Amino acid sequence: MSRWSRNLSGVTAVVALASTLAVGGPPGASSAETGRLRDYLVFYPGGGHDRAVAAIGAAGGTATATEPRLGYVAARGPGDRFVERLAASGAVAGVSSDRAIGFAASAPALPAGASAFAAIGPRDSRTGGAGHAAGAASRAGHAGRAAQPASRTGRAAPAAEPLASRQWDMKMIGATATGSHATAPGSRKVLVGVIDTGIDGKHPDIAPNFDRALSRNFVTDRPKDSTGATLDGPCEFTGCKDPVDWDDDGHGTHVASTIASPVNGLGVAGVAPGVTLVNLRAGQDSGLFFLKPSLDALTYAADAGIDVVNMSYYIDPWLFNCRANPADSKAEQLEQRGVITGMQRALDYARKRGVTLISALGNESTDLGRPRTDTESPDYPADAQRTRRIDNSCLNVPAESKGVISVAALGPSKRKAYYSDYGVEQTDLAAPGGDELDGRGIDETRTILAAAPEHALRAQGLISRDGRPTSPSVIRDCHGGTCAYYQYLAGTSMAAPHATGVAAILISRFGKPGKGGLTMPPADVQRLLYATASKRSCPSPRRFVYHTGGAGDAQTCEGTRDRNGFYGRGIVDAARAATVRP
Repeated sequence: MSRWSRNLSGVTAVVALASTLAVGGPPGASSAETGRLRDYLVFYPGGGHDRAVAAIGAAGGTATATEPRLGYVAARGPGDRFVERLAASGAVAGVSSDRAIGFAASAPALPAGASAFAAIGPRDSRTGGAGHAAGAASRAGHAGRAAQPASRTGRAAPAAEPLASRQWDMKMIGATATGSHATAPGSRKVLVGVIDTGIDGKHPDIAPNFDRALSRNFVTDRPKDSTGATLDGPCEFTGCKDPVDWDDDGHGTHVASTIASPVNGLGVAGVAPGVTLVNLRAGQDSGLFFLKPSLDALTYAADAGIDVVNMSYYIDPWLFNCRANPADSKAEQLEQRGVITGMQRALDYARKRGVTLISALGNESTDLGRPRTDTESPDYPADAQRTRRIDNSCLNVPAESKGVISVAALGPSKRKAYYSDYGVEQTDLAAPGGDELDGRGIDETRTILAAAPEHALRAQGLISRDGRPTSPSVIRDCHGGTCAYYQYLAGTSMAAPHATGVAAILISRFGKPGKGGLTMPPADVQRLLYATASKRSCPSPRRFVYHTGGAGDAQTCEGTRDRNGFYGRGIVDAARAATVRP
């Protein structure tokens, strides 16, 4: 699961930590390891392909392939020595290792009231569901629901979904049966790409809107990492390649459900229940995200006519990527430049071809305009993390990449969630992400409820053999002989898809015929997202104290009502997006 979300159970918060990586040789590696041949992505300046190939050869490596769209050469070379030699060449803009170098781990349970994060989407407080269900399972059938009032158009408004009463998040932004769903549920011609751990395309509350033919899986399961430690675990399918409608983690399914679960008389409805979901899987079963699958997902989105993508994760092993941090070796600096450069090129490629880019901001409760230390990086091998002094030149990618709309998380009272990162320069919008501490005591129903894969919940022991949820974080809903499962999760991973859904509404209304169905310039989508957001001022006093017992309890909001570090340009508003004029 992504570090930008968290999973809570009962009154104890459990944070799933993991890495999301794609960079090269670990610090402290043995001389044998540094001399071992490894695969790399070598990024070159514009027009510098031939010089880069020559530099690769001079450094003792071999060029194996070229990706001209993003300007990199795939190469094989002898570990850190290869990278250090490339670092001396002006023909190279960055180098990133194209191999798995990390693994997921679980943090110990925290005491009630304690800070429930340690790192962002699956090291990130990876995904999470907090869940406190009033009754483990909802009533099957949900017969006898009250008739819904007519919409403003005079037509009967769509009926509220059975679990709509639990969706405080949708009420906050007006994405309800009598709100945006009645007038602008979204068009099937709008393609929403979910770059995540996968989507359970067979989930009854996702399947009607899922496009299997367009979906792609850009990762191969890796049972073990390079040290022999468990990474993804046993492969479920031949060749260790999961189908495009599969999600072992559950994070991507939850994100997709928030964006576009249909109105079908079962479970919940998403922000834009009429749009099409496309799985662009870049995350491993373990919740890790390597650089190259992310590059592949973004270039595919651009070429396939995807309209908007949701990215609730970051690229590891560096929480903050620094181009020239004195605390890092030359090889590490070049690797971090590779992450910054490679992702920016892929993001630019996608945006120029009509893809609106939306990202989770992060769960470190950090002012991203004033980062001081990074204690989480690098996260491979085990216990390799060290404390690095950093500054605002270091970037969390893709949240701080150019052209990306980054979203902070809110609790039910509209206060910024205690775990959410913030910053005047970095926060573009705010949206519901959940905050179990936003009120008296701890209540998991203050987090976000959305679809979850049944097989993933069973693997986690959250469903009994007879199908009953064993945790209040999981809800079962049955109707017409069909049952589906839902989970409470919290994080900026959960906030971003609310903004993605609102973007899909805007594209549905104002997009023009184009590749994939409809298309709309990302700059126009961004302008309308900002224009329709509900402005919200900083709290008074601006220095807000959360009282969670964590080091980041005191957080200061800077900026004006029109743009500030907690809310950006405001809280996304589906109801306004459904009625705004261009």
